[in-house]
Amino acid sequence: MVLAPLAGYTDLPFRSVVKKFGADITISEMISSNALVYKSEKTLRMIEKSPSEDPYIVQIAGNSPELVRDAVLILNDIDGIDGIDLNCGCPAPKVFSHGSGSNLLGDLKKLEAILSTVKKYSTKQYTSAKVRIGVNEKIPVEIGKAVEACGVDFVSVHGRTRAGKYKAPVDYDAIRDMKAAISIPVIANGDIKDYAKAKEVLQHTKADGVMIGRAAVGKPWVFYQLKHGIENITEDKKREIILEHYDAVLKFHGEHGAVMFRKLLHSYSKGYDGANEFRNIINTISDAKIMRDMIENFF
Repeated sequence: MVLAPLAGYTDLPFRSVVKKFGADITISEMISSNALVYKSEKTLRMIEKSPSEDPYIVQIAGNSPELVRDAVLILNDIDGIDGIDLNCGCPAPKVFSHGSGSNLLGDLKKLEAILSTVKKYSTKQYTSAKVRIGVNEKIPVEIGKAVEACGVDFVSVHGRTRAGKYKAPVDYDAIRDMKAAISIPVIANGDIKDYAKAKEVLQHTKADGVMIGRAAVGKPWVFYQLKHGIENITEDKKREIILEHYDAVLKFHGEHGAVMFRKLLHSYSKGYDGANEFRNIINTISDAKIMRDMIENFF
């Protein structure tokens, strides 16, 4: 099981919690190679890891072999990173227009040149790639073979094209086709929202694992369920995980973490009786102890 990069949520506290409770591998949110090369303080902070994250992979994006090489050389000098993942799947217009992310799927020779550069210069244990199944046209087999040719250790594939963004139906048949066509491990991704869906996708695609990103927000216990093969999780375990996350946020961000955690509690409280009233109350709380008491009493 792999935690997918997810801007705004896969900071260190969140990654440390899902790693503790079941994720096999944690991955940083996507890092701009350009920002890394120019030593952006924000970017360097984004790749900090917790002691529990082992293995830990940093995901980078870049539009040229030279830029990516320089980024990899910087990462080589940072201890605690176990692998480097090249993002070839991000559909965001800003990323696509710069020639990074899913733009590379429209030029597989360029993708191979950049990914081979990561493989050549990285001194980390793992090299991997995150892809989609095409830009407009679905070409999962061609993409899979291009990635495999670079000598990477595994590939994670989101079962939508770039044009499909996050709304089109996920094509799990395309993931299955890629898996059947290549010999390296394939990790399935896309709309895997709970334990049952993860099991269904693994069975259908024959993939070697699943990557869960957006669905983990508000339900990070899905990793615990998958690790232990538990279909139903107790409210006590949910509360334990929420409190672990809250304490990790406070440790990382300080007292202001209580305010920052409000938006996460909005996600955690979905589906609970009295959720609207709870959200209204916590939106006025900034005291860390009072916020923790509210969490303990509500969940």
